[in-house]
Amino acid sequence: MSEPDWLTWAREMQAIAQTGLAFTQDQYDRERYIALRDLSARIFAAHTDTSAERIVALFAGETGYATPKTDVRAAVFDAEDRLLMVRETADHDRWTLPGGWADTNVTAAENAVKEVAEESGYQVTVTKLAALWDRTRQAHPNGVFSCYKLFFLCDLTGGAPATSIETSEVGWFTESDIPPDLSEGRVLPAQIRRMFDHRRNPDLPTDFE
Repeated sequence: MSEPDWLTWAREMQAIAQTGLAFTQDQYDRERYIALRDLSARIFAAHTDTSAERIVALFAGETGYATPKTDVRAAVFDAEDRLLMVRETADHDRWTLPGGWADTNVTAAENAVKEVAEESGYQVTVTKLAALWDRTRQAHPNGVFSCYKLFFLCDLTGGAPATSIETSEVGWFTESDIPPDLSEGRVLPAQIRRMFDHRRNPDLPTDFE
């Protein structure tokens, strides 16, 4: 799966406009960057079910130099080499690895630990950065913004299963019984298989790209 050209171009236009608005001191240039941002929004609207006005409002909330967003995922294994997964209420109760957007003033690994506790009730320690992947290169469903996805291997240290406002179920799975109804905007079958590879062989280098 690859992204359509219109999405790549429209995303790049939005990033140019956002960065330009962050640094320009010229009123005429500012008007041009706003026009470019609005044009990007109209392109998105023409290819999706979202109105241009709503997309403009989304883009207007993005300020400063445009950089990829960061999504953190935790691959938690128990003593039986089972993988922890949760059902995400925001995506029709589909299964995924615990995780989410990285918070500020918290390291990437600390974010992984926090997300596991919040979404599953378990405590973990991070043992390895297994992968740093670009979402677009991984064939996830198309997204508006560029995104880096960080996958951390984690060991279970305590806690008990508990759902949250974000999750409706918590479960442990072997590699052969991973549920088919995955939240593929968050995690893909190939990525889960790769986490099991890293679990079996801790000396594997970190995956990237």
